[in-house]
Amino acid sequence: MDPLLAAKTVSVATTNFSIIHVFFRADFLVKIVILVLISASVYSWAIIIEKYKLFKKINISSSIFEDQFWTSKSADTLYKKLNSFDEDPMASVFKSGMDFMLKNKSKVHSMQDRIVHILNNSIDQEVEKIDKNLNYLATVGSVAPFVGLFGTVWGIMTSFQAIAIAKNTSLAVVAPGIAEALFATALGLLAAIPAVVAYNKFLSDSRKYSSRLENFTQSFISIM
Repeated sequence: MDPLLAAKTVSVATTNFSIIHVFFRADFLVKIVILVLISASVYSWAIIIEKYKLFKKINISSSIFEDQFWTSKSADTLYKKLNSFDEDPMASVFKSGMDFMLKNKSKVHSMQDRIVHILNNSIDQEVEKIDKNLNYLATVGSVAPFVGLFGTVWGIMTSFQAIAIAKNTSLAVVAPGIAEALFATALGLLAAIPAVVAYNKFLSDSRKYSSRLENFTQSFISIM
């Protein structure tokens, strides 16, 4: 092969900085870091989409349930219609209270504290379901930048090793390791930023909805 052509081929391969080429050219440990960050980001987005749909759904269903609660002739009438609110947290809280009162009709007036305790436990259970996987978003938001930083440090170390071996400080020698380092940093931020924003948003939504459940139970108890 013509030496000039071979040099040009090596130069093109070295200076190809597409994402795929950067990944396959990366050190084994950096590849693991990249795959971990991509997996974390994909799962984070799956949780974000699921939580967005969940809050949209329960806010609508709870609004409908509250309207039914205030317009129904009696709690017993609404209790018989609960099949249409199977997945609504507010309806589940209402059902837990009604189940207890229907089983203890003769003792309801003397067991108000017990009813409050049951309703509060039901709220805690529903909020726990709503908050499921939020801790994962918080973990990704706090850990992903450091994982990316680890890949960055390792990539820079690779660059220094390449300089030492080649005894050459040209861009062609240094660039691949730096590209790996910057790619790992970018993926760390790409995984962390949406996770942090989503965690804060959904945590706020969860607290608002929890407060809404508590207000509902107070109204329910005062009416009953």
